[in-house]
Amino acid sequence: MLPILKINLTNHTTEEFIIPKEWEHDFLGGASLAARILYPLLTKGLDPLSPEAPLLFINGPLTGTNGPTTGRFVICGKSPATHLWAESNIGGFWGPELRKAGYDGLLITGRASALSYVWIQDGRFEVRGAAGLSGRDVYETQEIIKAEVGVKGARVAVIGEAGENGVLFSSICCDHGRMAGRTGMGAVMGSKNLKAIAVHGTKKIEVTERYAVVRSEANRALKQDNEAKVMSELGSAGAANYAEYLGAMPSKYYHQGAFPAVDNISGAKITESILVGQSACQGCVIACGRVVDLGDGKRRKGPEYETVVGFGPNLLIEDLTEVVRLGELCDKYGLDSISTSNTVGLAFHLFEMGKITLQDTGGLELRWVGFLAARQLIHMIARREGLGTIMANGSRALGAAFGAEEEAMQVNGLETAYHDPRGVSGMALSYATSPRGACHNQSDYFFVDWGHTHEEIGIEFFDRHAHAEKSANVAKHQNWRTHFNSVLICIFANVPPQTQVDLLNAQLGLDLTTEDLMRSGERAWNLKRAINNRMGLTRANDKLPKAFLEPYKEGGAAGFTPDLQAMLAAYYQARGWDWETGKPTREKLVELGLEIVVKDLWG
Repeated sequence: MLPILKINLTNHTTEEFIIPKEWEHDFLGGASLAARILYPLLTKGLDPLSPEAPLLFINGPLTGTNGPTTGRFVICGKSPATHLWAESNIGGFWGPELRKAGYDGLLITGRASALSYVWIQDGRFEVRGAAGLSGRDVYETQEIIKAEVGVKGARVAVIGEAGENGVLFSSICCDHGRMAGRTGMGAVMGSKNLKAIAVHGTKKIEVTERYAVVRSEANRALKQDNEAKVMSELGSAGAANYAEYLGAMPSKYYHQGAFPAVDNISGAKITESILVGQSACQGCVIACGRVVDLGDGKRRKGPEYETVVGFGPNLLIEDLTEVVRLGELCDKYGLDSISTSNTVGLAFHLFEMGKITLQDTGGLELRWVGFLAARQLIHMIARREGLGTIMANGSRALGAAFGAEEEAMQVNGLETAYHDPRGVSGMALSYATSPRGACHNQSDYFFVDWGHTHEEIGIEFFDRHAHAEKSANVAKHQNWRTHFNSVLICIFANVPPQTQVDLLNAQLGLDLTTEDLMRSGERAWNLKRAINNRMGLTRANDKLPKAFLEPYKEGGAAGFTPDLQAMLAAYYQARGWDWETGKPTREKLVELGLEIVVKDLWG
């Protein structure tokens, strides 16, 4: 991999960091390599919004090579929402452009004296004032900066007003609404007075002859894959109908197990009624991004599954047009649509319970199906106004402020996504043990519960309502997805394990096996766990919100709840973790070559 450019925004100094070859071999790249780079810096006492806090943008080893869905990068640090490991994966074109400019990562510390943006072109670095961009939305900002740098093909990663105002679930955006949404990296960027990072490069991304052959074969196969075809034709919202049928798509803030109007907000409905185009990340043959027209002649980003459910069934809204507009408003402000819709749903839920009153809302009625109220709350969150001042700190803070923290659908401060473990039980462990809180991308195990297995690497099928017997399988799937987040292949891409081995070996000149990929994933998963242990995480953190342990009365998951404690006991045994402390055992760390961690965790 190319060097990491270390940037200190306080004094505008830079230096290059060369990644040790053994780190590249053991962690490959992306979030796994980021964990190794950041390990010495992420401590319990570190304020994630301080100038000292690191913000790391980093590519994978295949970024920009036109391999199957390899146009991705990841942003890592310490989350201001969870005070744990932060990791947010994003597509688009920015990562490949950074590589063309001569770097595979930016490690940013310090704080600019005033709102600024960074401009990197073919190894040249500059900090420019951005006072005129304050409050500008993410799309306006990209276009203004592109015009100002005056270089065709420049790419811009940017925060919106929410990031400037330190909303703890603010995102970083690039291109056509590609979002690094989870864990609040937009707030970290905003705390550094950094509005945007513009990059442009003219260096060619070289690939080997063998890689070009394997890449072409892999892309052709991916284009014919059934899951890829569904994603291309319907987008990720194409999963809504099946998820609702299984009781895995929560409604009414996770308190209703069925949503009869699901057809009104489905991927098929989007395709049939408002879809006018598709968008794709660099080199992607799937093109899952939706481009829609709501009848006003304006082409805008269409919603993905999480946004559809978060602003649809979660709030009992059946109007697809309003769902699109609420998602677009989040994007413009630079807000994570999952955490935003979740926190808005909690406000509606607490209003119904009588915990939140009209006096608290400034007279705003928070009634179900209230898309006007939801819109107003989004404005208030992004601007930290009124009730939004509390909501901007996330659902855990909102629940605590009104004496109802147990009602908040979150794990360790990160709001749950919209894949309900009452419908697909493997998600219970995915949420409870994820290194970044209630995350579905560290292991989208619902796909396995739907029958998408990988027997060649030991990931088998268990009944969607199985308990402890699937725990070891979940751990394997987490290792597999950790590998995806290191190579930075999109989780929507069904690229077989052996094909990924062939791609990496062809381009990097290595001699990896599928077992090596799984071991690399396990190594990074345990390193992230150790980082969190060092920042205060224990076994007590491995839990689920109350609602997931209460059965639905209706729908495809009626009467079922996951036996989390039994699942955790089997999971810890499979992981080689200590049941008393929640740490990886000394023996497990040594087995994975993580001797650097042993002394920190065990003395």
